[in-house]
Amino acid sequence: MIRLRPRLGAYVLALHLPLFACATLLLPSRPLWFVGAEALLLASLALGWLLVRQALEPLGYTRRVQELLQDQHYASRLAAPASSELDGLVDTFNAMLAALHRERLAIGEQQGFLDRLLEATPAAVVVFDFDGAISLVNASAAQLLGLDRPQGKPLSAWTDGAAGFAAGLDARARARGRQLAAQLDALPLGEARLLADPDGRRYRAQRGRFFDRGFARHFLMVEELTAELEDSERATYERLVRVLAHEVNNTVAATGSVLDSLLFYRGQLAEPDAGDFATAIVAVKRRNKSLGEFIERFTKVVRMPPPELRPTDVKAVVDDILRLSREQCSRRGIALGWHRCDAIAPLALDAQLIEQALLNIVKNAIEAIDEANAARGAAGGFVRLELAGEGRRVRLSVVDSGDLLASGPARPLFTPFFTTRKGGQGIGLMFVREVLQRHGCTYSLAAGAPGETRFDIWFPAA
Repeated sequence: MIRLRPRLGAYVLALHLPLFACATLLLPSRPLWFVGAEALLLASLALGWLLVRQALEPLGYTRRVQELLQDQHYASRLAAPASSELDGLVDTFNAMLAALHRERLAIGEQQGFLDRLLEATPAAVVVFDFDGAISLVNASAAQLLGLDRPQGKPLSAWTDGAAGFAAGLDARARARGRQLAAQLDALPLGEARLLADPDGRRYRAQRGRFFDRGFARHFLMVEELTAELEDSERATYERLVRVLAHEVNNTVAATGSVLDSLLFYRGQLAEPDAGDFATAIVAVKRRNKSLGEFIERFTKVVRMPPPELRPTDVKAVVDDILRLSREQCSRRGIALGWHRCDAIAPLALDAQLIEQALLNIVKNAIEAIDEANAARGAAGGFVRLELAGEGRRVRLSVVDSGDLLASGPARPLFTPFFTTRKGGQGIGLMFVREVLQRHGCTYSLAAGAPGETRFDIWFPAA
């Protein structure tokens, strides 16, 4: 428009200049006609300028709207035009600016709500840009993966070591973040999977996409399901065991009574037959009793009483377990003892429940070493214990040389009926889990240093 106005003005002036020159020919002979012609030409020139200005006025409003759109001043409005012919155009422009202003306010409110929602949600959310680099992570994702300044980097940068983790993370947290990042990076679009980290925590992860300015962008959502799955497993276990215990106990009691009655008939048989008869009845009774004890071990988890918390010396409890286990370890050539033992104040624990749980852990460690030695055709090994004060928590660790968890996560071992040991029942570690959870403890069963397996328990400090 800036160039068009002078061009049109020059064009109108160029049309009138020859007419002005022709009008000068009337000056010598007809001066009145000359004056009239000049007046008409000046009026025509003024009218031409006026028409040019009116013709370019819509372009002026268009330029003003363009400036407002570029500066995103959607709250501004165009002034009323001098000509009534432009009222419709100006009203249309103002209506468009008002609509954009309302849309911008709505988008801003939605974006603010989305930002607050992402920060408040316990689910981890990672959003990628058009090139697959991270553009947004909420607080839950940053804590879960331990990423340090992730914006602009692909998720694979944390799996190949090209990017760093947040400061203050220990080696286990870095390993968890690296493994989760690798699993999330390989997650196909539109698919949801159950993932597990090195500590065995389980997560539901899904990859989706949305369209931004016509192009697809991906996002990841990760939600931890460990507690929910454990609660579901526990409820299923309790229902199943109660049904089994009811049926088996009724059968054991009835058959036991019948077997006791059958022994009265021994005297009515010949001596050779009476001996065999009594032996068979006793064997069946023994098997009947074993079946009752078998079910009792399962129901022990369901009927576990609430812990009676009293000040308990953890070291004294562990020392008793070491004395009980020292003989069987000596026969196997397994070194058993303390590796570190800090002076710890008594903790509020149920000594009997904790002793049973720790005895189960040490027993599992010894059996893991036996299994590893049988596979290697070797002997020896170690089970060492560590008791350490860590500020607001107390850590008790049982470390063994069985190294049976190097190939995968350990969390399935806490699942009811899951076992890796031949002849195992899959209830030992579930009992341990119940005891620790009822005491408010956190725990971790995972591979430690090369060739080692660690069971770490963190008690709340006194």
